[in-house]
Amino acid sequence: MRTQVGIVGAGPAGLMLSHLLHLAGIESVILECRSRQYIEDRVRAGVLEQGTVDLMIETGVGERLSREGLRHDGVWFSFEGRRHRIHLSELTDGRAITVYAQQEVVKDLVQARIGAGEPIVFGVEDLSVHDLDSPLPKIRYRMDDVEQEITCDFIAGCDGFHGVCRGSAPEGVITAYERVYPFAWLGILAEAAPTSEELIYTYHPRGFSLFSMRSPQITRLYLQCTPDEDLAQWPDDRIWEELFRRTRTEDGWTPGVGPVIQKGVTGMRSFVIEPMQYGRLFLAGDAAHIVPPTGAKGLNLAISDVLVLSRAVEAFYKSGRKDLLDEYSAQCLSRIWKVQRFSWWMTSMLHLFPGSDGFDHRRQLAELDYITSSRAAMTSLAENYVGLPLD
Repeated sequence: MRTQVGIVGAGPAGLMLSHLLHLAGIESVILECRSRQYIEDRVRAGVLEQGTVDLMIETGVGERLSREGLRHDGVWFSFEGRRHRIHLSELTDGRAITVYAQQEVVKDLVQARIGAGEPIVFGVEDLSVHDLDSPLPKIRYRMDDVEQEITCDFIAGCDGFHGVCRGSAPEGVITAYERVYPFAWLGILAEAAPTSEELIYTYHPRGFSLFSMRSPQITRLYLQCTPDEDLAQWPDDRIWEELFRRTRTEDGWTPGVGPVIQKGVTGMRSFVIEPMQYGRLFLAGDAAHIVPPTGAKGLNLAISDVLVLSRAVEAFYKSGRKDLLDEYSAQCLSRIWKVQRFSWWMTSMLHLFPGSDGFDHRRQLAELDYITSSRAAMTSLAENYVGLPLD
């Protein structure tokens, strides 16, 4: 088989890249090791920056998002028993965030791909990439016990942190920068109507907590825990008791209670590779970077990557330009490191670190007091939270 762009991975990065290329008249094939049902049912974060929302609407895949997404014009920070609202849209000329689960984004993009009659192959096995420094790199895989090969002009590695593409570059070509945090999030989904219309980030002496939602009927909640937390030690009653301890405020606010329908522990790390390309291989999304979930940036960074890549590929086919392809990594990394800084800052401000003492506690409270009382500080947070420009 021959195609212009071979895309490995049918997550948000791979799917959005294929959609943007299709709109530009560029052929691509998506290869995914999981089933369609798996990728559409896999629950992930659901906070979309303004730029991500705008891109989905402008490119024709935002109809359901516009109807079902929950726009948030503000966000709350809670500490010492009091909640403080930061008015995001007022501070950023009308920009906001939208709560719309990642699996719903995936469903919309899969439907667009299939509706356009473009190839997406699920359930591939033994996938590998070859000849990356040649003009015609190849993707090999097995499907229904038959060996297959696709020859491409370019390969987009959108196969996540544990995918094969990043490790296919020669040793020494790529440098990884990583920080693993000494805590994790215990997250639950509960069948309970949200008791706040906007997210609430809580700093508490017992540890961080986050109140969020997935729909008008489903609440998403997180508790700071240890990376090796045993879920068996967290029955539902204990989770709710701990959530009430950390989130209850002087005005009597608490999250709504309902049956827990999902439970899991998410480790936290910051990870970036440089460069994000080798030869005709271009890495995007989680294959190239991971951010701690505190800033809600993972999916949005993936969308930013593939927007840059799609424009570079389009310029190559339309006019023969190679400079944008050469600059792909540098352009993406400029934004990625700013987002890493913001995510690290949010994480450091709101979580308890092993060995922290009274000085650290008072410093964190002072920072929270500052960002909720200074318009300049609130504006800086708001600009980063609703999303830096995609361009």
